[in-house]
Amino acid sequence: MENSEASTQPRQIDLLLARYEESHRHPMNEKIHWICVPVIVWTVFALIWVVHPILAGVSAILALTYYFSLSLAFAFGMSLMMSAMLLVTIAIPDPWLLPVAVAVFVLAWIGQFIGHKIEGKKPSFFDDLRYLLIGPLFVLRFLYRRLKIAY
Repeated sequence: MENSEASTQPRQIDLLLARYEESHRHPMNEKIHWICVPVIVWTVFALIWVVHPILAGVSAILALTYYFSLSLAFAFGMSLMMSAMLLVTIAIPDPWLLPVAVAVFVLAWIGQFIGHKIEGKKPSFFDDLRYLLIGPLFVLRFLYRRLKIAY
């Protein structure tokens, strides 16, 4: 016998994305996020890599564990994204990685705050730090919807 109450409850990922979307409705803010969010994820990974590659790997595994708890499809997409980011990170010569990552991090965050100024709403992570991990899923959801991939 199916539990109809459980089947009507929204999934945690749907609740998180809906809440995140509340401050990301303006088309220009969305476009800025499509660019800046993946870039920020890479810069954070690269900056942790600079501290120690093993720490970057552990951080990625922890993030992926959280994504797996929310959605297998999103976890798979983020695994692919993180693999690409690893390739970018190791392609940049060691002496250049820190300055490039810091510069790109600062520029991407400036873009994010410009987007939120246009939006007229503060970033979601000001209320809940989990939204720093939900931002990449918000961007990935657009790709999944275009490709008709269930998440």
